[in-house]
Amino acid sequence: MELKDILKEVIGAFSLDGELKECIPFGSGHINDTFRLTFSENGSDKRYILQRMNKSIFTKPVELMENISGVTSWLKKKIEEAGGDVERETLNLVSTRDGNPYYVDSQGDYWRVYIFIEGATCFDLVENDNDFYQSAVAFGHFQRLLADYPAETLHETIVDFHNTVDRFRKFKAAVDADPCKRAEGVQKEIQFVLDREALAHTLCDMQEQGELPLRVTHNDTKLNNIMIDDKTGAAICVIDLDTVMPGLSVNDFGDSIRFGASTGAEDEQDLSKVSCNLHLYEVYVKGFIEGCAGALTDLELEMLPMGAILMTFECGMRFLTDYLEGDHYFKIHREGHNLDRCRTQFKLVSDMEEKLPQMKDIVEKYK
Repeated sequence: MELKDILKEVIGAFSLDGELKECIPFGSGHINDTFRLTFSENGSDKRYILQRMNKSIFTKPVELMENISGVTSWLKKKIEEAGGDVERETLNLVSTRDGNPYYVDSQGDYWRVYIFIEGATCFDLVENDNDFYQSAVAFGHFQRLLADYPAETLHETIVDFHNTVDRFRKFKAAVDADPCKRAEGVQKEIQFVLDREALAHTLCDMQEQGELPLRVTHNDTKLNNIMIDDKTGAAICVIDLDTVMPGLSVNDFGDSIRFGASTGAEDEQDLSKVSCNLHLYEVYVKGFIEGCAGALTDLELEMLPMGAILMTFECGMRFLTDYLEGDHYFKIHREGHNLDRCRTQFKLVSDMEEKLPQMKDIVEKYK
C-alpha cells in the first residue's frame, strides 16, 4: 500500500474539520515519521502535526499513548487554572472520530495527531545563554506542574532506562563476554567504569530507600524539545513526550547538563576541548530552580550536581558497552565512533568530579 493511500486513510480517521490543503514531511526527528497538515475552513487555516510512531523503538505504543494522554490532560488542567494558553503551553492530542487518542491503520501502524503550536520554534543548538536558560525554566516548570501527578501510575515504556546499577551489570557482562574481542584495547576505559561501581549505585540506592521521590520525568531534556516563542524568546512548551515515565528529577536535570554544558561535541576526539562549562551550568541551575518554584525537595536540589555526573557516567558506560558488543545500538559514522563518544563522556565525568564543590556552591546560591 502506497504512503499517499495510507495517509488518506489515517487523516480521514481523525476529527479534523475543513478541507485538507497540505500534507508535508516535517521536522528533523529520526524516530517517528512526522507530517504537517494544513486544513482550511471558512477562510482560515489550522495546522496539525501527524505522526506515525516507530514500533521498533516504542514496542508498547498503547501504553506510551496512555502516558501522553494522562500527562497532557493534567497539564491542560494546571495551565487553565493558572490562566494560561492551553493550545500553546502543552501538547494537545486530537481524537479520532471514534474518540481515541491514536489510530491503528490497516497496516497495523499507530498514528497520532497534535494541534500545531503556532509562532514558536525549536532549536537544535544553544545559540546564546538565554536559549539554555529558557530550556531550564521550561523543564523546571514541567516538574512543578507535574509535582503532584501520581508518577507510579505511568507505564515504564523503556524498562530500566536510567537504572544505572542495571547498566553497570550489563557493562560487566559485555566485558566478560567480549564478543568482538575489543576489551584488550580499552582496558583504561573499562577500569574507569569499574572504579566507579559505588557511583553507579548512588541515586538508585537513594530512590530505593525512599530518599528521592518518584517523579514524572521527560527523559530527553535537550533544547530541541522546547518550543521557544518567536516574539518573546521565552520557552512556552515542552514537547516530545514519548519517553515520559516515572523517574528521578535529578536525572532530567543531569542529562541537560551532560549535553548542554559540555565545551565539546559528544564525539569530540580531542579530549583537551572537553570540560563542563561552569558558566553554562550556572545558567541552567538558575533557570531550572526558578522553573521548579519550590516543587523539589531540599535533597533533590542538593543532588542536582550528582545527577549531572551520574547521567554523564551512565551515557559513557552505554557507549562503551555498545562498542564492546559491536555497535548494534547507537548509530556510528566511523570506526571507533562509540569509543570516541565514551571517552568524551568520561573526560566530562572526571572534570565534573573535580568541579563538584563549585557545582554544589552554585546550587546553594539559587536554592
